[in-house]
Amino acid sequence: MRITGGELRGRRLRTPPSLFVRPTQDMVREAVFSMLAKNVVKSNFLDLFAGTGSVGIEAWSRGAKSVNWVEKDAKTARILKDNIDNLCTANPGRVYV
Repeated sequence: MRITGGELRGRRLRTPPSLFVRPTQDMVREAVFSMLAKNVVKSNFLDLFAGTGSVGIEAWSRGAKSVNWVEKDAKTARILKDNIDNLCTANPGRVYV
């Protein structure tokens, strides 16, 4: 799984081996963000049921001012935090578990 646009384009995300997490496919994220393009820039973005954080990281990569991720599973949230730490150069927002 990779980021499809913005400053992190092409960077890969860590994914859990679990079948309980079904990350949003690259093609779907790319289509959604193509439609939302101008609305994402400088926005406050909320990624509910965040999983790996792919949608929120994609939003941050495309210019969102801040992102809040919500994930109920602690193990998945650790992977989410690792993805944020490994990919985001600045602090993009908060993770809620």
